Amino acid sequence: MVTPEEHAAHDAAAERKISSDVAKYGFHVATVPSDGYSPAFAYTIGLYKTYGYPELICFGLNQDLLHSMLWSGKELLDKHPVPDQTLGYPNFIGDYDVRLLTVDKAWYKHYFGYGIWFNQGQDFPALQLVWPDKKSLFPWEEGFNSAWKAGQPLLDRNLDFKFREERNTAVFTTRQVLEGLPVLRVIHEAEGDWQFLCDTTYEVEDLKIVALEEISKRDPTLNELFQLNYGWQARRVIEAADWQKEEYESEEDDEAEY
Repeated sequence: MVTPEEHAAHDAAAERKISSDVAKYGFHVATVPSDGYSPAFAYTIGLYKTYGYPELICFGLNQDLLHSMLWSGKELLDKHPVPDQTLGYPNFIGDYDVRLLTVDKAWYKHYFGYGIWFNQGQDFPALQLVWPDKKSLFPWEEGFNSAWKAGQPLLDRNLDFKFREERNTAVFTTRQVLEGLPVLRVIHEAEGDWQFLCDTTYEVEDLKIVALEEISKRDPTLNELFQLNYGWQARRVIEAADWQKEEYESEEDDEAEY
């Protein structure tokens, strides 16, 4: 486990690197690897301060390609400081074009951590570079490769449902939750199943299966767990409390796994 001192030292080193790169190159590219569930992504820091451009973010590619995408995005902004979001930009990735989406600020806290630090808040614009599948279809178009959809969340929408799964994905809960008890424990199993539990019962007869969208509508705070990794769980003591996340030890309570 990383100690607070180690975390602080890492943050300080990262902040020095960011400031150095912005001074030397005009901006820094921060890359975040995939954790196995959430996709890899990268974003710029400094484009707004140095050039007045929006910061850029891109998802779902290997880190070298993400880095290259953002440099190409900066060159695109050099030519089109206010790009037309209704148009594609051909030959951005080989023979493929990209589209640009305005990032809703509600997503910033999830994806622009050091960017918020560098800009001393969220008062900066950001655009998402969105790439197509091999048929030149984009994630919002019918027929887009479904296997790639979760790897490229769209940051101009879906604030009411942040989960990467489809809205009709079946999840486990209990009769008591559906009757009004709060969800106090959420498990994201290693195999991908979700459990939303009240922690008052683990009896099989209380088991219910509902759509993920239904459980998230009942309690919108559950949306904040959309990045909970495979094999992890989140607990809270009361509905208003903060979630505490930890690795899920399934052998602790086999009855809880349904």
